[in-house]
Amino acid sequence: MIKKYLMAMLLIVTGFVVQAQTSMVLIADAKAETKIAAAVEKLRVAMLSGVRKDLESVLSDDLAYGHSSGKIETKAEFIEAIVSRTSDFKSIDLEDQKINVQGKLAIVRHILTGETNDGGKKGNVRLGIVLVFKQVNNQWLLCSRNAFRVAA
Repeated sequence: MIKKYLMAMLLIVTGFVVQAQTSMVLIADAKAETKIAAAVEKLRVAMLSGVRKDLESVLSDDLAYGHSSGKIETKAEFIEAIVSRTSDFKSIDLEDQKINVQGKLAIVRHILTGETNDGGKKGNVRLGIVLVFKQVNNQWLLCSRNAFRVAA
């Protein structure tokens, strides 16, 4: 009888410990998601403003920036295209954003719609985007971006 009682108490305590650990992980993920969402917004604003230092502050040195055309740019190439207005966004709206935190990596998916004026040629885009951020010194930096066409 005492063995059954002790076993039941052990199971209950174990359940509480597991629940507490799960809650701590969920809280940590929620905090990370908030920081990652802020990094995505910082990137969006920097792409619109074209301010070099703002772009540099959210990009990893090993950035691979993939366009829906298949073109891949390095950090330096991407920044130069935005700063020089070769790639010129007039508006950027993000919708259906989902953030998946996996330790020091995070995958962000969303739909990007916007107006462009690349080389004086006005256009509209609607793209699916997959971003990969990595945590470096408690800061989330974009290390990979891939775009693909989606139905209008």
